[in-house]
Amino acid sequence: MEEDKQKYIQLQKLLDHMERLNLGDYFELMQNPVKLIYRNFLAGLARGIGMAVGFTILGAVIVYALKQVVLLNLPYISDLIANIVRMVVERYY
Repeated sequence: MEEDKQKYIQLQKLLDHMERLNLGDYFELMQNPVKLIYRNFLAGLARGIGMAVGFTILGAVIVYALKQVVLLNLPYISDLIANIVRMVVERYY
């Protein structure tokens, strides 16, 4: 009787652990490849848009910071940065 109780407790712990792993959701997703492909497509789309927006903001911040350094009129650094900014502006405008 005591042995059955211990096995029941172990089985209950195993079931709780499996429930926390969300294996049911995983198996359901693996049985429906269209749903899996759709989710992966949306995840890739979100990553791509996020990277594009992030790089755009990062580039704008870097160009703004370089312009501010040029305004400080440091001798050699300002000339170098001014040339870089001029090339970027000429290329895109």
